[in-house]
Amino acid sequence: MLAMSASEAPSDTLPSIPTGPVVVAGGAGYIGSHCVRQLVDAGVEVIVLDNLSTGHLPAAERASRGKAKVERVDLGDPAALRELFERTKPSGVIHFAAKCYVGESVTDPAKYYRENVSYTLELLEVMRATGVDSIVFSSTCATYGEPVEIPMTEAHPQSPINPYGRTKLHMEHMIEDFAHAYGLRFAALRYFNAAGASPEGDIGEHHEPETHLIPLVLQVAQGRREKIMMFGEDYPTRDGTCVRDYIHVVDLADAHLRALAQIQQGADRIVCNLGTGTGYTVRELIELAREVTGHAVPAEVTGRREGDPAQLVSGGTRARDVLGWEPKRSELKTILEDAWRWHQGNPDGYRA
Repeated sequence: MLAMSASEAPSDTLPSIPTGPVVVAGGAGYIGSHCVRQLVDAGVEVIVLDNLSTGHLPAAERASRGKAKVERVDLGDPAALRELFERTKPSGVIHFAAKCYVGESVTDPAKYYRENVSYTLELLEVMRATGVDSIVFSSTCATYGEPVEIPMTEAHPQSPINPYGRTKLHMEHMIEDFAHAYGLRFAALRYFNAAGASPEGDIGEHHEPETHLIPLVLQVAQGRREKIMMFGEDYPTRDGTCVRDYIHVVDLADAHLRALAQIQQGADRIVCNLGTGTGYTVRELIELAREVTGHAVPAEVTGRREGDPAQLVSGGTRARDVLGWEPKRSELKTILEDAWRWHQGNPDGYRA
């Protein structure tokens, strides 16, 4: 694995970017579209691969500034996938395509094992058959499960507690096994709570249904919801509500570009957490949202939600040391300001 000295400061300059096309699987999704934006702005030829089942065509079109074609291909269609790879001859893949709702994964695990695990196998097989040997994988802190220590470093045991987390861990293991057997070079980036929107306000978070706290809070501020529910106030935290580590989606995208550059320069295996190391309680987030939006944001406490750990906070310096990466926009106030700009300008998300 390539690594810089821990004493070196992270650089604002990206490593050498890929010279060949890059496939962004799930590039019409929330995080994928922000990654597309940064790749295009860096002069990289981008192929957006998305079946548009949950992604949004306008997100990919806006993100690429009209410079990337969206290939509506399903990872579960290996023939179409192989045709795409043979025609476009990509130099690498950034893989965001996956189902990501924890609750749905519990009620319909078959969908998650099929579309997360099986479809990733199809992608890896096509990569292998067409000679594409580098992949950056969008993983998650959900592979760790219940925290045994806070903050959570990459050495934390991986013992996921729901099918979503288990499928992501299976995907990590599968990619690592392909690397060992077939020479695949990879990065697995385990991030904490993705949040925020583009500073320009033209691409942002739009899920159906929406389950993430920040967009739900901002929908209350817009008057689109009556109140925000706080699940539990008796956790062993500073104000009794859950603590989470929020990372700006723009910073996440930057880390993916850095990881791809590293593995295409010869690093064979990179595994990093992506977080800030700072946690905020639900109450703190709501109070800051009131300040940023200028609205009351009514909140109501209800019972704990099953499976919610008291704290999830990233630890370790591996992303800094290996990728030269450091969050630039992940102060919670900045995250909320960028997200609020997106929600104000796009009250119906991409539906309009």
